[in-house]
Amino acid sequence: MNPRKIIKKLIPRSLFTIIEPYGHLAEAVIWNTVNGFPASKLKVIGVTGTNGKTSTSFMIHQMLYQAGYKVGLMSTVGYGVGKDIHPQIEHMTTVSVPLLIKRIKSMKAQGAEWLVLETTSHALAQNRVWSIPYNIAVMTNVTHEHLDYHKTFERYRDAKRKLFKQTNKNKKGLRIGIINADDPSAKLFAKDITHPLLYGVKKADIVARNIKLAPEFVSYSVNYQNVTYDIICRLPGSFNVANSLACLAVGISLGLSKEQIEQGISALTGVEGRMTAIKEGQDFSVIVDFAHTPDSFEKLFNDLRPVIKGKMIVMFGSAGRRDEAKRAVQGRIAGKYADEIVLTEEDDRDVDGLEIIEQIASGAKKMGKRLNKDLFIVHDREEAIAFALSRARKDDTVLLLGKGHEKTIERADGEHSWNEISTTKQLLRQFNKD
Repeated sequence: MNPRKIIKKLIPRSLFTIIEPYGHLAEAVIWNTVNGFPASKLKVIGVTGTNGKTSTSFMIHQMLYQAGYKVGLMSTVGYGVGKDIHPQIEHMTTVSVPLLIKRIKSMKAQGAEWLVLETTSHALAQNRVWSIPYNIAVMTNVTHEHLDYHKTFERYRDAKRKLFKQTNKNKKGLRIGIINADDPSAKLFAKDITHPLLYGVKKADIVARNIKLAPEFVSYSVNYQNVTYDIICRLPGSFNVANSLACLAVGISLGLSKEQIEQGISALTGVEGRMTAIKEGQDFSVIVDFAHTPDSFEKLFNDLRPVIKGKMIVMFGSAGRRDEAKRAVQGRIAGKYADEIVLTEEDDRDVDGLEIIEQIASGAKKMGKRLNKDLFIVHDREEAIAFALSRARKDDTVLLLGKGHEKTIERADGEHSWNEISTTKQLLRQFNKD
């Protein structure tokens, strides 16, 4: 067993939460010192937020790569330099200090000069990114998530603010903060950085106009400092208006040309497990997405509901040992929009999966959903996918949410291999044979 897990079991949770950041800080100091502070000569763009971090990180990386930058990427989905991106196997976004340092050294050896680093509230609160010389900090949004760890929304939000404060301390950096002006916490983040640049669809420095939402892309225009940018983002959903605006703001901050920004944003055609359409010849739509928070549910369902011709069938769960308060909320939101709901495991860990499901179901029932009528419980995730697919008819849409790109599923006896996309493809092919 991992030594950290042994220590965590021996020490009371309340005490462990207090001392944990100091342990990670000591680890960061030691590993950086032994390895000569490998990030010190990199220019780093940190991306934080509740939702949209991964898509925004990939978009920024692609834009810089297309513009000729020697740029690395570390995100929830993958890591690497240039076009050589490897799948992220670890069940975490910002990896452990030793692995973080190892990958940074490898990227430098490959010639990387820039790094786009998806940075979580956990990593910031635990000092795992101590010494990282952030030049630009990006905030996508801050909504309800991870309160199992941070306890209050304010502590969660303030953990993310540490990215901006750390960026502002970088004497050799640009000290630019890219902030979602439509987020209620925007003003607080702006106070933490020397050069805030706000983006949004309402009132901001960089504002999207003439927004068009299509099934396979979003488009809009931005006029900033007498330059008009015509943006086509090939990731659908209103949330990708905001994500691509953040990317555009980074491009402007770095002095990229209008053409470099437009072409760079348009060049990204997909991110694994983010609105990934599965097509195996069926006459209904199947989408795999990582959405697992109330905010991401609301935005996703609100975008899709008007364009779905048939039924919306939604399958999801909620992770064990994570924020319990969001479960009933997820159920209510799904109950509001979906025609049918299939509840299943996500990462139960050592928590009773049926108890988790019942908490979600309580919210769905408040919206009028009825057990075994339009609300179904299928605990095994593969069986749940098969069941959801079996309920679909022509022009329906099946949404498989919560796992996205992840390559493992955590149960009481440990991690098991998992691939939502390939599993779904196999099941659809089997249905086609039958």
